[in-house]
Amino acid sequence: MAFFQDPPGLGNQFDDDLLLREYLDRTLAPDHRKQIEPELRELGELAGGHLYRLQLADRLNEPRLTQWDAWGHRVDQIEVTPLWKEAQVIAARFGLVAVAYERKHGEHSRLDQFARAYVVDPSCDVYSCPLAMTDGAARTLSDHGNAPLVERAVTRLTSRDPAKMWTSGQWMTERTGGSDVGLSETIAKQDGDGWRLYGTKWFTSATTSQMTLTLARPEANGPGGRGLALFYLEMRDEHGHYNHIQVNRLKDKLGTRKVPTAELTLDGARAVPVAGLSDGIRNISSMLNITRTWNAVLSAAGMRRGIALARDYAHRRVAFGAPLEDKPLHADTLAGLEAEYSGAFMLSFRAAELIGRKEAGTCTEEEHKLLRLLTPLAKLTTAKQAVAVASEVLEAFGGAGYVEDTGVPRILRDAQVLPIWEGTTNVLSLDALRALSTDGTVEALRGEITRHLSAATSPELAPCVATARAATDHAGAWLSSHLGDARGVEAGARRFALTLGRTLELALLAEHADWCLAHDRGPRAAGAARRLAQHGVDLIFD
Repeated sequence: MAFFQDPPGLGNQFDDDLLLREYLDRTLAPDHRKQIEPELRELGELAGGHLYRLQLADRLNEPRLTQWDAWGHRVDQIEVTPLWKEAQVIAARFGLVAVAYERKHGEHSRLDQFARAYVVDPSCDVYSCPLAMTDGAARTLSDHGNAPLVERAVTRLTSRDPAKMWTSGQWMTERTGGSDVGLSETIAKQDGDGWRLYGTKWFTSATTSQMTLTLARPEANGPGGRGLALFYLEMRDEHGHYNHIQVNRLKDKLGTRKVPTAELTLDGARAVPVAGLSDGIRNISSMLNITRTWNAVLSAAGMRRGIALARDYAHRRVAFGAPLEDKPLHADTLAGLEAEYSGAFMLSFRAAELIGRKEAGTCTEEEHKLLRLLTPLAKLTTAKQAVAVASEVLEAFGGAGYVEDTGVPRILRDAQVLPIWEGTTNVLSLDALRALSTDGTVEALRGEITRHLSAATSPELAPCVATARAATDHAGAWLSSHLGDARGVEAGARRFALTLGRTLELALLAEHADWCLAHDRGPRAAGAARRLAQHGVDLIFD
């Protein structure tokens, strides 16, 4: 009989996720955990079953742009894939945005929300992209308190009704580049009591959304970032026609190919200022805190999905007389991936915790400063880990990992955008340095690391504690020694920021591992912490 290799499979993606369930047990009150578990379990079943099968069947489908109808009318109609259409309904029904704004669980509402997204998103072909921007838009509009926009838009962005829920775009990138937003060329012209926007947006992800937040420069304003204003606009008018917007083309991307990313021309698009007519970049800070945290959480989710498939394949694949999972070298490789993922999970959910505390009004002044720093650190650190882990996952499948119709290559292609979205690694490293320059932030960071390490009292975690403390001290000494050397600090900013991110991961994971040992959850987390410490935490060189 001819041999055919069994493909990898997935079980319930909540029940099978030991780290998530441990974390929820440790973090939430028992009654809260019992309330959210049924929906997490239902999402886990969808993610490992129906949605995963649909994802594989839907592999070759991509968004399609029809610019003209049969009679020569410009229509610019974008058709998304079947999986995206189903994901839209699931996102609304399970409150993947709404949960955070319903605040049924106070400061833990964000954990509930991000746990849901983390469980289901790896089977939804990056539908997290519009969800992250929707969440960011809802937070931004709410924070600025523009009552008419809150009433019109936020109620729809946070709806659980699939027929009512809107998603939002986030149009910042122009031909002048994404990172230096101050070079934006889009102009805002006053038209009676309203405003119209003119310009080109070079990357507009999830262009099928009903609204967007974008930057434009009112005609009388000066150059640079301070001269930009934040505007709200809707894609279509009350008759369903485009709001003086043309879709020039869809981007031909390496990954995230299910996300309809377009180049748009704004030719008098009607728009409403969100918060005055200047300081637009400062006014999007609320949005970036949210979208960067989504990026971090979903980096961890993508890692976890790749490892789950690789572990199942290692159970099924027999080579040289035994399953791969019984081969010490292969088992060691997968354990190393598990360590990286575990650290990323802890750091991303710590950022989510702090957002929840801020929104609930229970955040201390020290935690406010910490959140400002943790947001870029979590995003940049987990994104780099996600790409490295995805690459190793492909290798764990051998040649099958390089073959498109197994579905495995998509994991790597989609991961590669994570260090780019919402600020590249270098841009966010410099942002972390700016955050540290605020009075009290260095002390807040040291206090955070010390608290978590102090909770890791088990002797077998002592090497982890020592490694994290040494990295913290080295990072502080390096920064102090380069005061006044702006070029030297900038040159080392990436290594410095990654050291801080990985040190935080190790401290958080060591604390979690200590809890697991004390509560009879086994040595798995402790083993992951030790491996993470051995992989290299201190990346600074003098």
